[in-house]
Amino acid sequence: MLTFEDESVQPEISLAKAMSPVMNDRDNSHAAADTAETIAGSANRRISVEDKQIINCNADVNQLVPFKYKWAWDKYLSACANHWMPQEISMSRDISLWKDPNGLTEDERRLIKRNLGFFVTADSLAANNIVLGTYRHITNPECRQYLLRQAFEEAIHTHAYQYIVESLGLDEGEIFNAYHEIPSIRDKDEFLIPFIDTLTNPHFKTGTLETDQQLLKSLIVFACIMEGLFFYVGFTQILTLGRQNKMTGAAEQYQYILRDESMHCNFGIDVINQIKMENPHLWTKAFREEITELMQKAVALEYRYAEDTMPRGVLGMNASMFKEYLRFIANRRCQQIGLDALYPNANNPFPWMSEMIDLKKEKNFFETRVTEYQTGGALSWD
Repeated sequence: MLTFEDESVQPEISLAKAMSPVMNDRDNSHAAADTAETIAGSANRRISVEDKQIINCNADVNQLVPFKYKWAWDKYLSACANHWMPQEISMSRDISLWKDPNGLTEDERRLIKRNLGFFVTADSLAANNIVLGTYRHITNPECRQYLLRQAFEEAIHTHAYQYIVESLGLDEGEIFNAYHEIPSIRDKDEFLIPFIDTLTNPHFKTGTLETDQQLLKSLIVFACIMEGLFFYVGFTQILTLGRQNKMTGAAEQYQYILRDESMHCNFGIDVINQIKMENPHLWTKAFREEITELMQKAVALEYRYAEDTMPRGVLGMNASMFKEYLRFIANRRCQQIGLDALYPNANNPFPWMSEMIDLKKEKNFFETRVTEYQTGGALSWD
């Protein structure tokens, strides 16, 4: 049986604890000592490209240049260029449609609330994982620069879902606590908890075969499964509503979130492949088999979520279509990190989703925004 806990790392923790991990004074002092040691060890020495690596690097992480991984810096610049804020998008049409008793079917309303119930806390989980875990273990400054931007984008996404919930006047307790109350949502989040636990455990350190594999496994889970698979049923559903001229404000926000998350996924995959390249001993047969099992488990969990969100079919879609789509995505994620496809001949029933992923910010963005941007030169400090 596949298990998701490693008792040698940390005891099982609750979902609520994972949402609000904290460091005590002793942990903070250890972190400060590690930083001081790194700086002291690099004193009076300029960094060269050869000194840098993704993990277990002793070079001064405060020296951003010279770049070794230009792709990480390019992704950081692209992410900054894609900046957006939720309140720039009007929700007036969505509000009117939601308040109209005949505006949406009960199945459509269920789909929307289930979507928000998953996403309102999913990006908080992702942000905690980055800030309290991943950032600490990635020892390359240009990659850390992107992670800082990614953490901010996770905050924007949480803001966007809250903005939708508030605009529609939904029961905040019902939506925000869905990850405890709705089994199909809870099961996905609980699948992720052991991997969050690994990276956010203040006593966890890389540098051995076991711990480096645990780090790599957690990175794969978050890039390829959480951001690369668990989000796609919800994205497809809400964007389908938008394509049918329903909930267009929410759909536009989901478009920008999908674009951001696609970049998060691609960055994570680049990091994973770079770690593999620099540490080929981690990519053992047993490790690959474990990742394959995790991917299969994730497909089953996301399909169960699809069945729960659309039990009778809705918007011209049904759960069986998502079984094919999830297998197609799982194949792609496996191949991107060097594994064989798990589901031969799986096809994409939603080819239009590729266009959404490639969305350019300028597409309808400046026509629908409801507030003015202020660039640095135009900011008022009064």
